[in-house]
Amino acid sequence: MTIELYVFPPSPRSFKVMAIANHLGLDWTLQFVDLPKGDQKTPQYTALNPNMRAPTLTDGDYVLWESNAIAQYLASKRPESGLMPRDERGRLDVTRWQFWDLAHWDPAQATVIFEYVAKPFIVKGGEPDLAAVAKATELFHRAAKVLDAQLRNRKFVTGDTLTLADFSLGAPLNYAEMGHYPLEPYSEIKRWYGALSAMPAWHKTLAQSPLLAAPAA
Repeated sequence: MTIELYVFPPSPRSFKVMAIANHLGLDWTLQFVDLPKGDQKTPQYTALNPNMRAPTLTDGDYVLWESNAIAQYLASKRPESGLMPRDERGRLDVTRWQFWDLAHWDPAQATVIFEYVAKPFIVKGGEPDLAAVAKATELFHRAAKVLDAQLRNRKFVTGDTLTLADFSLGAPLNYAEMGHYPLEPYSEIKRWYGALSAMPAWHKTLAQSPLLAAPAA
């Protein structure tokens, strides 16, 4: 059976699992979930994901939601890739950064992405809430200082080897320009993201997301 990924490609959470599947060369099918139109609320979709979020993975009768869990499942299909280390400490280190993503990195950027990208280009919802942006920017700086320090003297987040942690943390940075991210002080993050965005799988996944592939209007 072919893996099916139910995704809203502009979302960083969907992008990360798509990029991982592309990087691993897996046989998979994209099932588009149009969030603005409410596809996630249909009975067919809620039967797969009661949270009414994307992404969701199906592999035959197996159903999995939560992007970082999906990432680990995809990596298990190509254990030789090294995206999820086989040794316990290496595996826990990657998982630690995936947890950090959900607790700190993703929330800091989700608000900015919504205000500067989703509002004008997806939901057509008006001007950015600058108070919300200011609060999110504080969170971004706090998290970015941690990540920038971690990347110092490391090619990737956990060392010299590309892992799931890089996909999880790198995906939201696709919106750095559109979201007016204050990246100037963070040279390590910029260097690292530059390497990620140069990967063939990253380019392929960008092309699968019309909002990211086309210049902002």
